[in-house]
Amino acid sequence: MTSRLKPGDPAPAFTLPDADGNPVSLADFRGRRVILYAYPAASTPGCTKQACDFRDSLAELNDAGMDVIGISPDQPAKLAKFRDAEGLTFPLVSDPDKAVLTEYGAFGEKQMYGKTVTGVIRSTFVIDPEGKIEHALYNVRATGHVAKLRKDINV
Repeated sequence: MTSRLKPGDPAPAFTLPDADGNPVSLADFRGRRVILYAYPAASTPGCTKQACDFRDSLAELNDAGMDVIGISPDQPAKLAKFRDAEGLTFPLVSDPDKAVLTEYGAFGEKQMYGKTVTGVIRSTFVIDPEGKIEHALYNVRATGHVAKLRKDINV
């Protein structure tokens, strides 16, 4: 079983390529709150709904001092296509070897259609300005999750 993060844990550091191949580091966001959300695959129905919900809430989240980063195992070219098709304006980072997803506890065994499979566990992490986990939410639903998250973090 993949170990899961808890509030107060240090957020694992990372530097991963974005949709354009440029490096994005968690350290780049130090001093601001970050929502890092892990999703299984770009351009699939659930992941598209979730990304568009973050896109549609981005102004309010940014106004509250929060940045959003999406992470998946997709290659940068697929992320760029997804970003452009959906008008996403926050970074999408590529973790094809799933090392960062695993460090966050967002890759491992999960239930899918009644079967146990290994894959990306749809998860969301709120990271405080000092780089500590504020919220670690696992097995979240693609639909309605952003609205619930905003309520939980008072945004």
